[in-house]
Amino acid sequence: MAEVEDRRAQILGAAFEEFSNKGFKGATIKSIAGAAGMQSPALIYHYFPDKEALFRAVLESRAPLLRAVGDPDALLDLPPEKVLPTIARAYFATVVSPIGQRLARLMLGEAMRRTEVAEMLGKATVARVLGFLTRYLSRQVELGRLRPHDTRSSARAFMGMLAPQAAGKILLPALRADGLEDDEHIETAVGIFLRGLAPEE
Repeated sequence: MAEVEDRRAQILGAAFEEFSNKGFKGATIKSIAGAAGMQSPALIYHYFPDKEALFRAVLESRAPLLRAVGDPDALLDLPPEKVLPTIARAYFATVVSPIGQRLARLMLGEAMRRTEVAEMLGKATVARVLGFLTRYLSRQVELGRLRPHDTRSSARAFMGMLAPQAAGKILLPALRADGLEDDEHIETAVGIFLRGLAPEE
């Protein structure tokens, strides 16, 4: 079993390098197999059914945000004061590390060039995170912790509150000029968000 996990990790590492350097279209199963030191590209299909599944697995293995929502059922009943900061920190961790920045640039570049890749990325990342948040916030409404509202919109609003801080890390360095730290922003954003959705007295 350990050998299977080691080989899978080896493939994911090679795939990340190939996708990062060549993009989704440029990286091939053959080139990934070669980078992973495998004799036959067909061996990759023993671990991943196709290139798209391998790409999704690379995203999941390298993006803390996707790992944070990997077991949604374990989070649904936890209070938002705990879960929302965890999601925010995982989001920032995804874009702050050198690997995360390479991953973010890869995703943005690929999404802008190819609509089919943008659709795949949307399903693998954005839809997954927003889907979790929508479900989580709906559960918090059921538990009486938040007032009834359209949780599809609030899920987008919460991630939108984090986007400028994340953009300052990878695209717009001028946004870092005011010195706002991640934890400061998370505390303020979560506070504003929860006060706005507090149950009515």
